[in-house]
Amino acid sequence: MAITTTKKSAKKLNKVKEQEIFIWHGVNRKGKKINGELPANSIIELKAQLRKQGITPSRVKKKAKPLFGLGGGDKAITPGDIAVITRQIATMLGAGVPLVQTIQMIGKGHDNGKMRKLLADVESKLSSGIPLSDCLRDHPLYFDDLYCDLVASGEQSGSLETIYGRIATYKEKAEALKSKIKKAMTYPIAVCIIAFVVTSILLIFVVPVFQEVFSSFGAELPAFTLFVIGISDFMQSYWYLGLAGIFTFSFLFKRAHRNSLKLRDTVDKNILKLPVIGNLLEKAAVARYARTLSTTFAAGVPLIDALASAAGASGNAVFRDAILEVRTEVSSGMQMNLAMRNCKIFPDMVIQMVAIGEESGAVDDMLSKVANVYEQQVDDAVDGLTALLEPLIMAVLGVVIGGLIIAMYLPIFQIGAIV
Repeated sequence: MAITTTKKSAKKLNKVKEQEIFIWHGVNRKGKKINGELPANSIIELKAQLRKQGITPSRVKKKAKPLFGLGGGDKAITPGDIAVITRQIATMLGAGVPLVQTIQMIGKGHDNGKMRKLLADVESKLSSGIPLSDCLRDHPLYFDDLYCDLVASGEQSGSLETIYGRIATYKEKAEALKSKIKKAMTYPIAVCIIAFVVTSILLIFVVPVFQEVFSSFGAELPAFTLFVIGISDFMQSYWYLGLAGIFTFSFLFKRAHRNSLKLRDTVDKNILKLPVIGNLLEKAAVARYARTLSTTFAAGVPLIDALASAAGASGNAVFRDAILEVRTEVSSGMQMNLAMRNCKIFPDMVIQMVAIGEESGAVDDMLSKVANVYEQQVDDAVDGLTALLEPLIMAVLGVVIGGLIIAMYLPIFQIGAIV
C-alpha cells in the first residue's frame, strides 16, 4: 500500500513539473485577502480550482521563469524556507482550507524540488491517517522538537490554526533575529578579509618593485622600510605556508567546535566578554529565550517543558545553563522570577516583567513584550555597531595601507632632502 502511494505521489510530482506555476491573489469566504502559488495547465483551470476552494480570484499571473533556467533546481531547504511554508500553512488553515489540501497546494506550488518532495511525503502520510506532528518528526533536519511539540499541542487542543499562527510568528522572528546577528558579524569580517587581500597584494607584488629601485641607491634604508621589505620577502617566500596554515586552522577549529561541547561552551562564555559584540549577543539570547518561552507557554506546553525548549533555543551556553538552572528551581516549587534572579544573568527589567506576568496570570503576554523590546534593541545595536565600525575600519585601512606607502617613499624623501 505504501509503495502504491509513493508511486502515485511521484506521478503527481511529474505531472506538476509539466504544468505552469501561477501567482494568484484573491478573497476567501470570510472576505480576507489571501494569495499564493499553484500549478495549472491554464489560467481558466487555476481559477476553477480556486473557486472550488471558496476563493474568489482577483488577480492571476504566470510566474516568471528564472533567467537561464537557474533557481528552479533542487536547492537545499533552509530555515527561512521552513518559516515561509509555516506562514503559508497558517494562512491557508486560517482561510478554512483542510490540512491535507493545504499541504498539497503548498507543495505543488513550490519551486524547490526538495521542498516539493518533502511536502509530498508529509501529505502522503497525512492522507493515511498519521498525525501531522508525527509526519514532521520523520524530518528532524527541517522540523526540530520544539516545532513538532507545538504542532502536537495544537492537534491535541483542536486549535492547530491558532498554534500554526504562533509558530509562524516565532519562526519569522527567529529568522529575522538571526539575520541581524549575521549582518553585525559579516560586515567587519568582510572588510578585514578585503584589507588582508589588498595588503598581501601590495607586499607581494608592489613592494618588490620598489625594492629593486632601492637596490640601485647604494644607501642605507630607513628601519621602517627595511621592516616592510622583510615582511614582503617572507610573504613572497612562504605565502603558501601562511595560506595553508590559515585554512588548516579554520578547518580544525570548525571541526573541533562542531564535535566538542566543552570548546563550544568556552567560546560562548568568552564571546560574551567582547566589547559591543558581547552586549549584542546577550540581548539576542534574552530575545530568543523570551520569544520561545512565550510561544510554547501560550500553546499550552507545561512550563517545565517550555523552559527546556527555551534553553535549547537560547543560542548561547551561558544562557542555556542558566535557563536549565531556572527549570530545576521552578520544578522544585520556586517562582520563575525568583529563580531567574538567582541566576544573576537576566536583566532586572526581564525579571520584573516575568514577576508581573506571574502575578497577573499573563506570563506569555509579558514575555512576548520582553521579546519585542529586546528584538528592537538588537536591531538598534546592529545599526549602531555598523555606524561605529565604518569609521574605525576605514581608519585601520588608512593606517595599514598608508604605512606601506610611507615606508616605500621614505628613502626617496631622504635622498631628496640630501640633494
